Amino acid sequence: MTQNNTFEFRKAETSDKDIIWEIIQQSIERRRIDGSTQWQNGYPNEQTVESDIAKNFGFVLTVNDEIAVYVALIFNDEPAYSTIDGAWLTNGEFVVIHRVAVSEKFAGQGLAKKLFDQIEDYVKSQNVQSIKVDTNYDNAAMLKILESKGYTYCGEVILAGGVRKAFEKVLI
Repeated sequence: MTQNNTFEFRKAETSDKDIIWEIIQQSIERRRIDGSTQWQNGYPNEQTVESDIAKNFGFVLTVNDEIAVYVALIFNDEPAYSTIDGAWLTNGEFVVIHRVAVSEKFAGQGLAKKLFDQIEDYVKSQNVQSIKVDTNYDNAAMLKILESKGYTYCGEVILAGGVRKAFEKVLI
């Protein structure tokens, strides 16, 4: 990736839906090829993307105005997180990261890490100090990102019928 790229982190728009769904489908297939059970049961689906955008949960990271990464950011609302086998670091307001998906065109370029930096800046700008996220035990790429970005393992949650590793990062 050259230094001359222009990055933008913004809310997803209705007109972005088709490309976002395409990126999620690529990620579903990548997880399948990697031997993961995550995202292999019909979720997320096109309606998930539509709902994310309608509720202002959907965000994209663009590279030179082209959508490269999709993520859903949900403020203070993840019912599955109310029951954790372990303990969260905080009990106040938080943002949940869901549905991180990188376009095949941009895979392997470090954009997921860049996305997490953008998310942290955005969450701070909203005066929220905590980010919570979960992932499958077999999602090695996401586990590596969470470790590199300083997320703390807090325990297990049950989400979408499966046990997930749950993490939190307190922003200072």
